[in-house]
Amino acid sequence: MSFRELRFARAMEFTIHEINNRTDLLPGITLGYQIHDSCSAVPMAVKAALQFTNGMEAFYNDTDSCSKSAAAAVPALVGDSTSTPSISMARILGLFGIAQVSHYATCACLSDKRQYPAFFRTVPSDHHQAAALAKTVKHFGWTWIGAVRSDTDYGNYGMASFLKAAQEEGICVEYSESYYRTQPRSKLERVANVIRRSTARVIVTFLATGDMKLLLEELARQPPPPLLQWIGTEAWIIETEFLRFNMCAGAIGFGIPRSVIPGLREFLLDLSPAQALKSPLLTEFWESSFSCSLKGSSGGARECDGSEDIRALQNPYTDTSQLRATNMVYKATYAIAHAIHGVICNDTQCDKSAKFTPWQV
Repeated sequence: MSFRELRFARAMEFTIHEINNRTDLLPGITLGYQIHDSCSAVPMAVKAALQFTNGMEAFYNDTDSCSKSAAAAVPALVGDSTSTPSISMARILGLFGIAQVSHYATCACLSDKRQYPAFFRTVPSDHHQAAALAKTVKHFGWTWIGAVRSDTDYGNYGMASFLKAAQEEGICVEYSESYYRTQPRSKLERVANVIRRSTARVIVTFLATGDMKLLLEELARQPPPPLLQWIGTEAWIIETEFLRFNMCAGAIGFGIPRSVIPGLREFLLDLSPAQALKSPLLTEFWESSFSCSLKGSSGGARECDGSEDIRALQNPYTDTSQLRATNMVYKATYAIAHAIHGVICNDTQCDKSAKFTPWQV
């Protein structure tokens, strides 16, 4: 389980509770929600998208009318965190006009409204980041560089935008390599050896966090590479886990600005074993965090005895010191709420019985 992704999901939950307690936004209306885990995998993301379009319950239509079976289960959704699952979802949701607001899918390809008419996001497109990276490299006078990317939509589209911008800035690229964490280890070893043998000492990356971690671990093996200057993207440049790699010292790049969300930390920490048992995701979080089994769950290990202190945990779920992408979740949820408000409410009140289609949102 990704504790950071769980924080994103619970940030949406927190935001919805905050909206439901407001009197100036959707007054008299209570928003509900469903949380699905895509596991950062396309099949799971597609499954969730289909459930959002058709509903969770099996339904057989034996009439001439398709109105009930064609009704979407939700008017809008927040997600996904990564580009490739978001693309898969957007192709399905766009057919039904269900608004999809992503907080972290940055692929420039998703800006194509012909392919993804119902896709929106609160994070900038990589088109802008790629141009900024090229200008950064030019600013420091680095004209001979290497490039490494994730073999995904995020990495391939992002790097393509950067290479085009770099060419316009007169920057020469010695090599451009790609790999993905599920590919054979030999592919990763080959990329690491290319870096070791190259004469370029500046490396621009469009790598997901997991791919960057694997690359650094491979480079840390013998023989170590020469001193490198890393240029990173928002996916990993602000991740504290990379501080343990000495070769990352001095890395520069662009990250989402820090933010403060009043009340979120207390909401995240206001979690008891009884509350955790009500959700499979929270049960998994509790049991993996404390290495114990909640009563009534099927987990192994010792049984949780109530002495577990969530405030003593130090992991990405409880870390609210920066709240970068988390704030994008907060904004995405509010964007949907304001859109619904614009459809069913006037200046002072909302029509609880109003019927509307996802396209209106």
